[in-house]
Amino acid sequence: MRAERRPRFYGWYIASCCLVVFFFTNGLSLYVPQNLFPRFMETFDATPAEVSRTTAISFALAGLMAPFVGAAIDRLGVVRVIRTGLMVLALTFTAYPFAQSLQQLYVLHAAIAVGLVFSGLMPNVVLLSNWFITRRGTVVGLLVAGSSLAGATLPVSIASLVNDPALGWRVGFGVLAAAFWLFAVLPGFLVLRESPRSVGQFPDGATGAPSGSTDGEELREGVPFADALRSRTLWCLAIGSASIWFSIQAITSQFTIYLEKDAGFEPVNATQLYSMLLACSVAGKFLFGAISDRFTKRSMMLVASIVLLTGCLQLFSLEDGVPGLTHDHLRLAAFAIVFGLGFGGSFTLIQLVAVESFGQLALGRILGVIIFIDTMGGALGTLLAGQIRTTSGDYFLSFSVVTMVAMIAVLNVLMIPAVARSGSER
Repeated sequence: MRAERRPRFYGWYIASCCLVVFFFTNGLSLYVPQNLFPRFMETFDATPAEVSRTTAISFALAGLMAPFVGAAIDRLGVVRVIRTGLMVLALTFTAYPFAQSLQQLYVLHAAIAVGLVFSGLMPNVVLLSNWFITRRGTVVGLLVAGSSLAGATLPVSIASLVNDPALGWRVGFGVLAAAFWLFAVLPGFLVLRESPRSVGQFPDGATGAPSGSTDGEELREGVPFADALRSRTLWCLAIGSASIWFSIQAITSQFTIYLEKDAGFEPVNATQLYSMLLACSVAGKFLFGAISDRFTKRSMMLVASIVLLTGCLQLFSLEDGVPGLTHDHLRLAAFAIVFGLGFGGSFTLIQLVAVESFGQLALGRILGVIIFIDTMGGALGTLLAGQIRTTSGDYFLSFSVVTMVAMIAVLNVLMIPAVARSGSER
């Protein structure tokens, strides 16, 4: 008599769909536009400070909206929120290639902020946390790796179109907008489900309800929102995350401009090194996410933030006793590797430390507060790095500020109280 086959765990379809959705939402919202900054400067006769305002607007507005979207997730359900964001982004990406001025790009990036906060990191982390418990670190690591994978592959995939004078960045972005409808919007509406109970399964594909759950659902246990707001953990995590995001965004938004305008790279070679940095962050996200399933998330976030700081230091050189920025290709490749690993690991651990520290009871609202603060850091990093470059004429002061802020990130992570494996210490 043949044994009855267990149905395939639907959570893996959810995880795959979330990865693809996040790949396209973050890729087209952040990394593709940032890689196109030199082309925007040429098209609109703009300065680094002016083109940097595009993604800074997206970060700032998304941060302001994050607490409200977190509350909407807790009350209305995460799948409904994600689908709303996907439609907003699809329409905005379709309009993006037709922008005729920087001011129109600013408006489009404001719309991108709305779609991004509704269908980006926060709702996808909440959805995966509904489906996975023991493998949460691994699947969240895979999720956030999708964002960097987009940064590593999407700019390269359209580079031949972007650098063709007969086509340019408008055609390249238009191709990606069409792909977004097919590979993000369609799966988002056909595949996503709110929880294992909706398909008659349990988290992680278990054969029965996890301990401490009822009716097939894990109890949403954790710290009440009001208690979280009064905790040192929340504010150290938020400030540390803001410092990390400041450093990440200041570098990734300006890196292609630095390579082309200051370090003498050809556009194709600059895009390749930019993609290399993002490819290494893919490895960092998966590596640190997987390892964090065996150690406390806070300890792994500390390691990742130190790696990020070490990467920042690779940008500097000392020639004839005079400090400056390196133009050496091997040194810049080393920077891309180390900074990329730290970027990937620290980005991943922000979300996981929040879940480890506070549980799921008010996760949407807690992540909303953290994401509000860290996206403000990202917006400030983008604006400040571009403005200092425009004012000073080079990136030495910009990248010096980035390095100091990365040190602040390490100090704030050190101040996050250690959390017992049971999550009882806060």
